[in-house]
Amino acid sequence: MQPREKRRRRRHTPAFKAAAVAACRKPGASVAAVALELQLNANLLRTWIKESAVASAIPKAIAAPTMPTTSAAFLPLKIATRTEPLSASTERPIRVHIRKGRSRITIEWPATAAGACASWLRELLG
Repeated sequence: MQPREKRRRRRHTPAFKAAAVAACRKPGASVAAVALELQLNANLLRTWIKESAVASAIPKAIAAPTMPTTSAAFLPLKIATRTEPLSASTERPIRVHIRKGRSRITIEWPATAAGACASWLRELLG
């Protein structure tokens, strides 16, 4: 009896993953059928679907400006001043603070869209 050859882990490109997820979202398509067609495990494909849903729910970040090469350079900033005082009718935004290691992210969501914020948090926290 010959020793069994060790299976290598396959790596899939983001384009392949996106195409597989898109195939699952077509009307009448099942995740299991798409997984069989692409020779994937259905659970892996379901994971990709969840990841794509979370990624599309997260607001896209604005790219930071590139820093000049000199260390003593300053960046011009525009600071907006509030001309009208805060009134009781002005709603404050929902703020979500996320910390992971040394990274910190603060996300502000309009209070008028609290339901969408709750859905996003449920997806994020899984």
